[in-house]
Amino acid sequence: MVIYQNISLKPYNTFGIDVKAAQFVSISSVEELQVLCTTFNLSERKKLIFGGGSNILLTQDFDGMAVKIDLKGIDTIKEDDDFVWVKAMSGEVWHDLVMYAVDHNWYGLENLSLIPGCVGAAPMQNIGAYGSEIKDTFEELIAVEIESGKLVKFTNSACKFGYRESTFKNEAKDKYIIVSVTFKLSRKGILNVQYGAIKDTLAQQGIINPTIKDVSNAVMAIRKSKLPDPKILGNSGSFFKNPEIELNAFESLKVKHPTMPGYPVGSDKIKVPAGWLIEQCGFKGKRIGNTGAHKDQALVLVNYGGATGNEIFSLAKQIQATVFQTYGIQITPEVNIV
Repeated sequence: MVIYQNISLKPYNTFGIDVKAAQFVSISSVEELQVLCTTFNLSERKKLIFGGGSNILLTQDFDGMAVKIDLKGIDTIKEDDDFVWVKAMSGEVWHDLVMYAVDHNWYGLENLSLIPGCVGAAPMQNIGAYGSEIKDTFEELIAVEIESGKLVKFTNSACKFGYRESTFKNEAKDKYIIVSVTFKLSRKGILNVQYGAIKDTLAQQGIINPTIKDVSNAVMAIRKSKLPDPKILGNSGSFFKNPEIELNAFESLKVKHPTMPGYPVGSDKIKVPAGWLIEQCGFKGKRIGNTGAHKDQALVLVNYGGATGNEIFSLAKQIQATVFQTYGIQITPEVNIV
């Protein structure tokens, strides 16, 4: 384990923002992480913990320690006639884990294909797409307690999953570093193809009885058609969460805006697509300096090259203000602002 000084974080965040960290270390074993927590008193330091850097917006130089989690490995730890328990280390690329499951014909992760980032970030965000969330297949995770260096197990219920939420973004924030995640995948599952875009894509391809691979390919085709590759155009995927509003508020808005889409969440709330709100406010494809909202998906803010984190953050705040002024709906970032 080597701790470097004054290192650029540009290669380590998908927005491609060029800021520096006062200290930088890459962790490739659980034992190294435990030593960092205890011997180097990580709990007392200002720190930035990250994996793929796909869910952060860096707005300034970081005067603490940037810790890249690079723990690798995917293993089957248990199986029976109906299920397989797969353990992935937190530094594994999320999509690689999905492809591992798809290639083995195990159900549960196929709708989450091509989501950027690493496995360790998945439970923190309770990542989801096209009708699925990781809480649906999540079994448990192991994390290092930063203060003590001890390993702690979190079950599904202990993670307190919500919409793009978990205990790791709330009461357990900055107290633990996830080192592995275990998923319970089905050998005989039922494919979730009711999400409109998947159903339409499969129909266009003439697929009537889709396989796990077919669904995964459909999801990848949809994502590629709407979302820019961060290796080509800096971005962090969806920048904002889809807001949930009260049913009566939605019904009032529908009177003024009849085309507004909404999806029931329980019996008294409606989820409104943030991308639709942003597009209606005129930001889709709009470029401001070196940043803007993507031409194919208004929910994705991009770095056209040379943008600072503050430029992107300024655009985000402008979008928030315009959406609120137009619809009275507050949209909040899904991305972590540093």
